[in-house]
Amino acid sequence: MKRNDDYTERRAHLADLTDEQLEARFWELANKLVDPLLQMGYEYTSPAVERSVLLRMGFSSIEAKAIVEGCIKHDVISHGAGHVVYRLSKEEDMPLREAGLALAGGKLWEKAEELFKGGNE
Repeated sequence: MKRNDDYTERRAHLADLTDEQLEARFWELANKLVDPLLQMGYEYTSPAVERSVLLRMGFSSIEAKAIVEGCIKHDVISHGAGHVVYRLSKEEDMPLREAGLALAGGKLWEKAEELFKGGNE
């Protein structure tokens, strides 16, 4: 059985591109593919998902629950609970666990809110 291959026809628009141009084209297409997934991640979350992230960061379920509830109360849940802990730890120059435990204990929430004023940067 002979295969009808149209590869040469389909690649004609790429034939004159350099390796660098092909790599740039690859990343352009890869980003187009991933962008909707990232957008969904920014727009859709749940307390269960956020607790799951924190569990994987090493927090207990009780600690994760307190952090997520704090993120909801302080209106930063849309940035992701793990991201809130990470950014706070970097800003305060403290270990992740210490930053998360401070949040779970009701501390540093004003600082966490300030970090996310105006966006996710």
